[in-house]
Amino acid sequence: MGATTRAGFRPATACGCALVLAVTLTGCGGSGSGDSDNSRGPAGSSPSASRPGPNSPTPQAPSPVRMCSDLISYWAEQDLAGSRWAGLDWEQKGLSNQQYEIYDDIVHAARAERRRHGTPAAKALIKRLAERRCAAANGATHSSENWRPPT
Repeated sequence: MGATTRAGFRPATACGCALVLAVTLTGCGGSGSGDSDNSRGPAGSSPSASRPGPNSPTPQAPSPVRMCSDLISYWAEQDLAGSRWAGLDWEQKGLSNQQYEIYDDIVHAARAERRRHGTPAAKALIKRLAERRCAAANGATHSSENWRPPT
């Protein structure tokens, strides 16, 4: 193990240097015994490891159009699948009046598409129509006054 290779280089010395370097770099990260509050996150990680740094970008909230599209797509697919949650009313689903109208139209179109071309085609139609209709309505976030029953 202590054999010398070229020019006096010893593999054991290289491993020792790598270990010293790794310990030194780890010590500079702010974790370890130097934490003043001794609080730990999951699996012993320091609290600072889970927080974004000062130069990390802040996650952006989805746009109203994206939220509308995702919400309508989700509930329309639940309806198409016959999920037990599909029977919730528009308010329980978190839909505005305008979103509910879009949802209702899309569900009717998706059911027809499923009869003609199958479930994968119906799901693709749901995504396309939700994106298109929500973009056209700028997120469809108008008031939920004047609720109308499903047709």
